[in-house]
Amino acid sequence: MCGITGWIDYHQDLSQSSSIIEQMTATLTARGPDAKGTWLSGSCALGHRRLSVIDPLNGAQPMIREHESGTYALVYNGELYNAPELKQELLSRGYSFKTTCDTEVLLVAYIEWKEHCVERFNGIFAFAIWVEQEQKLFMARDRLGVKPLFYQAGEGTFLFGSEPKAILKHPDVVPEVGAQGLAEIFLVGPARTPGHGVYANMKELRPGHTLTLDHSGVRTHCYWKLESIEHHEDAEQTAAAVRDLLIDTVERQLISDVPVCTLLSGGLDSSALTALTVRHYKERGLGQVDTYSIDYVDNDKHFKAHSFQPNADAPWIERMVQELGTNHHAITFDTPELVQSLKDAVFVRDLPGMTDIDGSLYLFCHEIKKGATVALSGEAADEVFGGYPWFHREEALNANTFPWALAFPLRKSLLKPDVAAAIHADEYVADRYQEAVNEVPPLPGEDALARKMRVMSYLNITRFMPTLLDRKDRMSMGAGLEVRVPYTDHRLVQYVFNIPWAIKTYGNREKGLLRKALEGLLPHDVLYRKKSPYPKTHNPNYLNAVRAMALERLDDPTSPLHQFIDTARIREIAASEEASSNLPWFGQLMSGPQLFAYLLQVDWWLTDYNVKVTL
Repeated sequence: MCGITGWIDYHQDLSQSSSIIEQMTATLTARGPDAKGTWLSGSCALGHRRLSVIDPLNGAQPMIREHESGTYALVYNGELYNAPELKQELLSRGYSFKTTCDTEVLLVAYIEWKEHCVERFNGIFAFAIWVEQEQKLFMARDRLGVKPLFYQAGEGTFLFGSEPKAILKHPDVVPEVGAQGLAEIFLVGPARTPGHGVYANMKELRPGHTLTLDHSGVRTHCYWKLESIEHHEDAEQTAAAVRDLLIDTVERQLISDVPVCTLLSGGLDSSALTALTVRHYKERGLGQVDTYSIDYVDNDKHFKAHSFQPNADAPWIERMVQELGTNHHAITFDTPELVQSLKDAVFVRDLPGMTDIDGSLYLFCHEIKKGATVALSGEAADEVFGGYPWFHREEALNANTFPWALAFPLRKSLLKPDVAAAIHADEYVADRYQEAVNEVPPLPGEDALARKMRVMSYLNITRFMPTLLDRKDRMSMGAGLEVRVPYTDHRLVQYVFNIPWAIKTYGNREKGLLRKALEGLLPHDVLYRKKSPYPKTHNPNYLNAVRAMALERLDDPTSPLHQFIDTARIREIAASEEASSNLPWFGQLMSGPQLFAYLLQVDWWLTDYNVKVTL
């Protein structure tokens, strides 16, 4: 994994602007701590930071390839899991290779198949290729958006980067936010509408899209999206197909020239990936698998079961460690560390985010990095297989809004009335929801219930899953750790999207199909354990700390929060112990403590990034 950035300008000679591209590249050092490189021509400047995973001795970037059709320069962030097959096909077509890395395979694939190369890739990627003779830039992002890619287009000028910070480093860019950006922050955040970069004039290339820039302008193209097709296999056949796909996916994603580990929570998703990894290692005599888990000081004392988190993880982690014989590392953090990480997480993300859910992952990844460079994570299984409680609750299915955003009335009430009016709060959220629903591909003959579940699946895969993938990418890459997410393999996602709900909930259980597909791989009690999300702290000291800090910021008249927030409403919530602790705010993990922490992150972001707000 790596960090990429670039600057295209058709009006000036960029070959004399090395200091600017070097500064832009330097902002991505955490993503690529192992090496750096830049390449400049008259109209193009590219920068790259490398995290070495495949062929560490070679594969330096930007990678340049001379061909009879021209000079090609590539910067690339990601992994191609089908690189060996692609390489064999390209060899048969007469190409030669100097390295064993997938970077060279990707570049040669573009030379051979041009923009259609992305249709052949299985992997996670964001890349940009400059074709010198054509003065053309081609960029692409993987199908599910695991790897990020932001850009900003001006008059004859184009900037891009793995993270907003690379673009913001350019001297001509002002960190500015308008009404739409504020709506994203205060009404949608920590989620983001696909394609929106929050900062004014900044966009994110949408998953499954390519972008072409030349003298005629910028054009984007969708090369992949979910399709609705009839599913004809029965439950047994479907479970077998899912199992085969998952095994193939995990084995592809275990390829690495550096240490690999798995994240283990003791739940179904991570336990399955760990079990498949252990099996793969045993078959090849690769030794013991390292596993990592996260917990918090005194969580055992303060944990209270509820519908989103019915039981604690620790006993189940121990159960799987004993079952699989892994070399386990249990990482524990305390409240002061979580509070400290809140500000770090803002810089890593360049935006307010999932507060301690971000920060704890950032700290966790730093600890993992001490022993591994690549990790497998169970992210996205709940979106793909329908594991969240909101898939199974009528009030969420019939809410006519995003099920993780049912607290919109509360969120609107936190804003000053004039701010809510200026950003068109009600219309903004309603429009974003309707846009998503309108995208859902129809299946002729589908009944109302099947259509409702298809819509719910689509919303989760295309709107909620990117929020967690954003988090996973930024926090892990902020620690120089590559995290792979097998459940986002596009073949698996497309196949499961069309499985009827009755089969997905086989045995009348959430994710029943996945459980059936994994029979024989996991112990029965783990296989049928109730879903438990990413662990967060339940220590009341965390609430007390972030609430006090938020109120302290509101006591400061210079805080930028005063421009937007109804401070009396915040103080009212803070004074209510029950509301402060159990207030539903976003998704399943963010409640009262996270509301106060999010306001703190907004305050820091506006201040430290010197954000200019225009309404």
